[in-house]
Amino acid sequence: MNGSCTALPRVTRVLLADDHPLLLNGVTALLEACEGLQVVGQAGSGSQALRLIGQLKPDVAVLDIALPDLHGIAVAKQVAKDVPATRIVMLSAHEDRVYVQQALSAGARGYVLKRSASETLGQAVRAVRSGGVYLDPAIAAHLVTASLAEPASREVAQLDARTLTQREQEVIRLIALGFTTKEAAARLGITDKSVETYKARASDKLGVRSRAKIVQYGILQGWFGSAMS
Repeated sequence: MNGSCTALPRVTRVLLADDHPLLLNGVTALLEACEGLQVVGQAGSGSQALRLIGQLKPDVAVLDIALPDLHGIAVAKQVAKDVPATRIVMLSAHEDRVYVQQALSAGARGYVLKRSASETLGQAVRAVRSGGVYLDPAIAAHLVTASLAEPASREVAQLDARTLTQREQEVIRLIALGFTTKEAAARLGITDKSVETYKARASDKLGVRSRAKIVQYGILQGWFGSAMS
């Protein structure tokens, strides 16, 4: 567990949402054992999670997918719209890539399996707080295996990043890592408009126009390893 708890420069405020009190308390204890992480709120439903995120504006919200009254994916979509500074990590028992793709499309920056949370959740919170994307290593392996089994995805895997200019590669990699346009622009020292232009050119060349496809392409290219930071 200690290996997943590398400290960040300042305290990272985390909100947790799960309808199982024992799991909620266990995850709280797990994260608070990590130096630099502070659990500032707990929610037992989707609507409560939305309300608390709006009030507390945590750095990271860890959401169960199967929340009562409002699905975790719906919560993630609303948070991405209303409180974009809060990064979302989905905590789920579901290993099917459909759930992962839905979570990423909804705006989540991380996806962690409940069965491996004790080893990976601290890493996930750290990665998304730093502006990256984190996929549970087991999920990343499933995505690669399943993607390579599909003709369309094999075409994506075979696309050569060398067809891109250096700047296009830099931009599309940052987008895959989960950086926003503004964050990518600041990292590269260019304008927001330039980032959008390079992103569009790279997406056209590679044929990967959705965020989920860009992330998938990055996984298949081996850009990220298990922790996409």
